[in-house]
Amino acid sequence: MDKQSYGILGEMSAVQLLERKGYRILESNYKCPLGEIDAIALDGETLVFVEVKHRSTLKYGYPAEAVTPHKQYKISQVAAAYIKRKGLYDRAARFDVIEVLDGKWINHIENAFESRIRF
Repeated sequence: MDKQSYGILGEMSAVQLLERKGYRILESNYKCPLGEIDAIALDGETLVFVEVKHRSTLKYGYPAEAVTPHKQYKISQVAAAYIKRKGLYDRAARFDVIEVLDGKWINHIENAFESRIRF
């Protein structure tokens, strides 16, 4: 399986997990000129920006370790643009990471990081 197909499977697993937990999915693979966010959802009234990381092995560490400070900053930029575009300034927001390992293990990390950008 190629890397892109592998990533899509991971994102599908993550969205299914969120739906089972009662989240309402607003966007999947949201793209804007600043970048991309894998999923945007509502957990109650909280806006949740989700980064999905999928790996086939732990050879290079856990998937969440790939969400570097630079990646966090890029996700924060896209989240700020989304909030501005949708006028959602009054919503609480958080950033989650969902790790998927070989399609068999999935781990949802709530509040995985904080935005460095003020909304």
